[in-house]
Amino acid sequence: MIRLSKSSIGIKEKLAVRKVLDHEYLGMGKEVRDFEIKLRNFFKREVVCVSSGTSALQIAIQSCNFKKNSEIILPAITYIASYQAIIANDCKPIPCDVNKNTMLLDTQKLIKQISKKTVAIMPVHFAGSAANIDIIYKIANKYKLRVIEDAAHSFGSYHKNKLVGSFGDISCFSFDGIKNITCGEGGCIVSNDNRIIEESKDARLLGVVKDSNQRYIQKRTYEFDVKKIGWRYHMQNLNAAIGIEQLKKIKKIRSKRQKLCILYDSLLIKLKDIKIFNRDYNKILPHIYVIKLNKKIDRNEVRNKMHKKGIETGIHYKPFDKLSISYRYLKKREIDLTESTILYKSILTLPLHCDLNANNIKYIVKSLKESIS
Repeated sequence: MIRLSKSSIGIKEKLAVRKVLDHEYLGMGKEVRDFEIKLRNFFKREVVCVSSGTSALQIAIQSCNFKKNSEIILPAITYIASYQAIIANDCKPIPCDVNKNTMLLDTQKLIKQISKKTVAIMPVHFAGSAANIDIIYKIANKYKLRVIEDAAHSFGSYHKNKLVGSFGDISCFSFDGIKNITCGEGGCIVSNDNRIIEESKDARLLGVVKDSNQRYIQKRTYEFDVKKIGWRYHMQNLNAAIGIEQLKKIKKIRSKRQKLCILYDSLLIKLKDIKIFNRDYNKILPHIYVIKLNKKIDRNEVRNKMHKKGIETGIHYKPFDKLSISYRYLKKREIDLTESTILYKSILTLPLHCDLNANNIKYIVKSLKESIS
């Protein structure tokens, strides 16, 4: 079976984990600090490592100290984690339609969703692209809003020759098992706002003040104070050890994923019932490869046929308004999600990971052609 996505782990990652196991200090300690330093050098900004991309978003929002029921606008098409992070902070997620050509937040419709309760925008760099980020910051500056970038898909991507995460307000990344680089599980918050960084450090360790400083040297704080609510969202040494080795491979990972997507584009553009999205693979490090099927094609039938040919496919993602939980946040609110609704019915995600090769891509496209005919 050609898997939709997977971790690409080598001997160096396994040896790094073994070293942590041999040392018998598995929680947050030296390796986490080392990983944060390497990420800080990578982004040229301060970094806090946490247990997941979701916890990164949740803690980042919490550290902004928004009032209860404040509104945060984000794309209708994104993983539920983005919404849950907002809801967990007693804030209200406001979905916004996406651009049909990029699947990024529609900036024209975004303006219409801004209200007196709006405190932040959460753009999602879908499939690795941050192509609309300049416009989003222009809007945010005009309305005095914070920007919390859900950059889970875009670790290693560039926008106008600037590394995503190296600029802007707050960026949150994911290092789960199938992301551009993995820690097995993990995430990080990146910002130059020192207050956000310091509050995030405490929040990830149950709110214990300055406990990070002790954990870095593999000690505990026994006489402590807690000023704000916190969570057990810290990264562990085991995860950081994997991340350190993965980060060393970022150029190789970027090149491999870019080449695979460029090959996909060159083959799929010839198929009349397939639409490819506008992505600059010379700039972005793509996390997923999504296409749009002609509306007359039965997507479930295509997926079943592909599965029989040994190819796993996916759907990224179901719009928020299609989930049962959305009702309590969207009732009495008129929101135009036309494009998100149309896109959801036709989008299909094809396999993309570093263990694929050109022959795999050619077989996938050939199989897709046969499955839609």
